[in-house]
Amino acid sequence: MYLKTGICSNIVHIRLLKPYQDKVLTLTFDNGTEFVEHEKVGRILEAETYFAHPYASWERPINENTNGLIRQFFPKKTDFKKSDLASSKSGYRKFK
Repeated sequence: MYLKTGICSNIVHIRLLKPYQDKVLTLTFDNGTEFVEHEKVGRILEAETYFAHPYASWERPINENTNGLIRQFFPKKTDFKKSDLASSKSGYRKFK
């Protein structure tokens, strides 16, 4: 999900994480403008918020690991708008 507006990404984060609020203790964000209202997300989810340092991928290990897994099936610069559903489902099944 690629959202460049802080309002849209906040709504998505809150909706996706609210059911797991008791398990969400911290949130680590990139330094993108879409996280401008990070304090609101943290307050609603009752979680501490942090920002990763630029070029410090080790501060976001789950994100980097997920990207590596995705790249096994979908190379960089894959245009997912042109990707067909069958290949997406095939790649998804391999993650399970």
